[in-house]
Amino acid sequence: MDKRRITQIITTILTNSNINGFLNGTIFKGKSKKACVPGLNCYSCPGALGSCPIGSLQAVIGSMKYNLSLYVIGIMMFFGVLFGRFICGFLCPFGLIQDLLNKIPFKKIKVNKKINNIMKYFKYVILMVFVIILPMFWVNDVGMGSPYFCKLICPSGTLTAGIPLAILNKPLRATLGFLFKWKVFILIITILLSIIIYRPFCRYICPLGAIYSVFNPISFYKMDIDKSKCNGCKACERKCKMNIEVYKNPNSLECIRCGECAKVCKQNAIVTGFTTKNQLIKNSKNKSENI
Repeated sequence: MDKRRITQIITTILTNSNINGFLNGTIFKGKSKKACVPGLNCYSCPGALGSCPIGSLQAVIGSMKYNLSLYVIGIMMFFGVLFGRFICGFLCPFGLIQDLLNKIPFKKIKVNKKINNIMKYFKYVILMVFVIILPMFWVNDVGMGSPYFCKLICPSGTLTAGIPLAILNKPLRATLGFLFKWKVFILIITILLSIIIYRPFCRYICPLGAIYSVFNPISFYKMDIDKSKCNGCKACERKCKMNIEVYKNPNSLECIRCGECAKVCKQNAIVTGFTTKNQLIKNSKNKSENI
């Protein structure tokens, strides 16, 4: 098992370690729930010890006061500036679930580049419409909006919160209707697509990934190409499951920092780390000289 998989598993366990919640079918409401975790991790998951950034953002935008929480925005910006979409590749529980589903032996589909280049913008539409605009303007009689992304779309919430709570709470099961069935349908489609397409939710739907993506070019965690070593063989591009021309744009908005491209680069031209581009390349050269 590689370091990335170990990190994903540890992060998922640490952020969902409220065992009593799974045993009793309850939601943890301790002080740690006031803080947002980095990845997409539903507040209502019985094991969740923290809040989901997207759920928190919608809750504040949809409040009667129409406040834009500087705390929620600030914590997402902090995570984004520090890590970029490294969070998607290493720290998001639903990213781990999609990775494991894609391991299931079945014929895989690599999305056509032209189609992918159009579809990848859909997550930004989801962010603007379901996370920001609808909670702000589609409100009830007392002026409160709903968390529409969580309510109508999020398969992560259905898998980790909706289904476990329905199983563990008989009274809750009696109240389930069309909306729950709709969410289960979306979850099933997401699961099936994840088996044949690498991370379809991350690539085309996830609003949190859309937010973190804009930080990729400026985040402290960077991935760069040592042009003095790169021979343009495109092995990195062929290996990339996110359809990125790594050798041209290592800090693409779509890169989840999985590191698979660096593993296949025989020239060791791809360098990563929490530092500047020049320092990354210098460190890489020093390492090569020492070898």
